[in-house]
Amino acid sequence: MAALLEVEDLHVTLETSRGPADAVRGVSFALERGETLGIVGESGCGKSMTALGLIGLLPERARTRGAVRLDGRDLLTMSEGELCGIRGNRIAMIFQEPMTSLNPVHPVGRQIAEPLMLHRGLNRAAAREEALRLLDRVGIPNPAARIDAYPHQMSGGQRQRVMIAIALSCNPDILLADEPTTALDVTIQGQILDLIRDLVDERGMSLILISHALGVIAENTRRMLVMYGGRVVESGPVGEVFGRMAHPYTRGLFAAIPRLGDGRARDRARPLATITGTVPELADMPPGCAFAPRCDLAVDACRLAQPPLLSIGHDHVAACIRTDHTVGVPA
Repeated sequence: MAALLEVEDLHVTLETSRGPADAVRGVSFALERGETLGIVGESGCGKSMTALGLIGLLPERARTRGAVRLDGRDLLTMSEGELCGIRGNRIAMIFQEPMTSLNPVHPVGRQIAEPLMLHRGLNRAAAREEALRLLDRVGIPNPAARIDAYPHQMSGGQRQRVMIAIALSCNPDILLADEPTTALDVTIQGQILDLIRDLVDERGMSLILISHALGVIAENTRRMLVMYGGRVVESGPVGEVFGRMAHPYTRGLFAAIPRLGDGRARDRARPLATITGTVPELADMPPGCAFAPRCDLAVDACRLAQPPLLSIGHDHVAACIRTDHTVGVPA
């Protein structure tokens, strides 16, 4: 039986001041119904571009190739009109910053009601009633008094809850959550992630959660992709990847997580682990492994050609030729 979503060799090329640059380079994965998938990596690694490429919301003049099949239909070959029937209906997205995603000149209730009228054919009164129910479900206090509020009249956490209500309005098959807690404080971050997890379980949706934090991915998804330089450098079940981290980049991300007790006096003198260097510019990707310039294990062969994805364990692969120095070695 085919997966709900199949992404095959997805490439996204952007036009930059220095010419065409590949932001996504050959990403492939499958998403089953009800499955939760995490995509992790630093800013600039291609996570968001991958998500936007799935639903055709890329910057102007961006080009795609490969295949993105939803129930066997290739989204990359669809017209804009056909994609409008998919977005918000079959696939919904929660963006990073709700203040720039919500329309500032319309009340939040109208913005929740819009996809209900567009995709489900509800009249204005029925859509407003459903919007009230959704506001209540996502935890907005006194929704009857807040439904006519404008985005600027709500807190950051409330605005993100409104975005979640919009995303859920048509009971999508797939929820794309792109760094949904970036602009929120730590306490509200936890509440929003708990809400997303509860709603995904409650409605049986598939989830693609994008984050730069390994901890968020570990707690909220069952399978994960680690991206670097527009490519998937490691993927597999979360427990398998964390148990046998094979790619030096994955290990570097894990080592950089602050540990409980690091604030004690004897620990403060020890600096936090970091990954040296920065993510390369899209137009400056090296010919070999994109991580090689930052990798302590890199050898000449790493710099000459992109490493293939090698099997590490059950459904666990990594794009590294030095896994004999990583698998089974504490990070």
